[in-house]
Amino acid sequence: MKYMTVITLMLLGALASGCETIEGAGQDIENAGDQIEDATDS
Repeated sequence: MKYMTVITLMLLGALASGCETIEGAGQDIENAGDQIEDATDS
């Protein structure tokens, strides 16, 4: 039972860090899109 708790906590930690990474990637893609849009407006 103790091992299941440790494994569950490790998985939750990995999922939480993954969400932050995906959120950061989304912001990077949005910024790149904004720069392309600004370049085409010029």
